[in-house]
Amino acid sequence: MAKGGNSLQAVLNRAKADGDAAPAPAPAIEPVDVSRKAPPSGRQGTKLIGGHFPPEVSTQLRIIAAEEGTTVQSLLGEALDDLFVKKGRGRITS
Repeated sequence: MAKGGNSLQAVLNRAKADGDAAPAPAPAIEPVDVSRKAPPSGRQGTKLIGGHFPPEVSTQLRIIAAEEGTTVQSLLGEALDDLFVKKGRGRITS
């Protein structure tokens, strides 16, 4: 193998030979206190419920929401309420 090893090693060896100057210190990073961040207004007192579905489910929901002039969240609330009623639990979201 050549004296410098691989090309990366050769670059490192040349840099070292050019001077042993210490690298510049990394800039200080201020810690962020996330414990005091309030959730965005409108989300306080709520919990995220999610699931993974085929892309077609997302597309269909967005199309229906656009056709009805509503939101996907509103449609999901309506669907959950229908499920709750079907299971004998009563409406919650509407």
